Amino acid sequence: MKDLFLADAHLLNPEDDNYRRLLALLQREEGQVRTLYLLGDIFEFWVGYKHVVFTPYVPILEALRRLHESGTSIVWIEGNHDFHLGPFVRDTLQATIFPEEATITLDGNKIFLCHGDLIDAGDKGYRLYRTFLRSHFVGKLVDLFVSPDRLWRFSRFLSARSKAKRCDHPRRDPRPLLIDHARQRFSEGYQVVITGHFHTPIIEAIPEGLVIALGDAMEQPSYVIYEDGNFHLATF
Repeated sequence: MKDLFLADAHLLNPEDDNYRRLLALLQREEGQVRTLYLLGDIFEFWVGYKHVVFTPYVPILEALRRLHESGTSIVWIEGNHDFHLGPFVRDTLQATIFPEEATITLDGNKIFLCHGDLIDAGDKGYRLYRTFLRSHFVGKLVDLFVSPDRLWRFSRFLSARSKAKRCDHPRRDPRPLLIDHARQRFSEGYQVVITGHFHTPIIEAIPEGLVIALGDAMEQPSYVIYEDGNFHLATF
């Protein structure tokens, strides 16, 4: 069976093209996938409550539940748009959740997985901001005192800002940053590094190992398949 790796779907509304695209993929792959690796930012915004999920996300969560029931394991690495994933993802989907990074082995190859927002070690301000948002204190505060409706309205505001920022700032080639980071991991014994976050599909072999960056579900709709000992890009 094959394994799928995808990231950066940034789902918000079930009517959106990226939402429909991912939903169709998950439905099509029922019973065909050994493990689905989600490398963050699957949702445009998610801060998990203990007993509540945002209504627009129900169709994709139901598709993930059916995929799991068809025999697929789900590994979910939190991104910078979806964190504090909460009991629903862990208990209902039986997903294995990693807040930052994970190590897996496929056919004897040691593989490093991460969302990718921490690859730029020089961005100290973002790291502090990220640590604060993911703290137990913030998670508890949201769960106890911020209503889901209010948080959802806030998420729409943040989504609009994020899209405007992407339009105003052309995307830079992430290869130099990715390769520099990958070389550090290769020196630690990894053979493959897979990351999301950069919205740029890349599979590039360098002398030390294999560097993979996942695309997204919007501008460059793509994901990565591991099958018969090989990684390859696929579109959807």
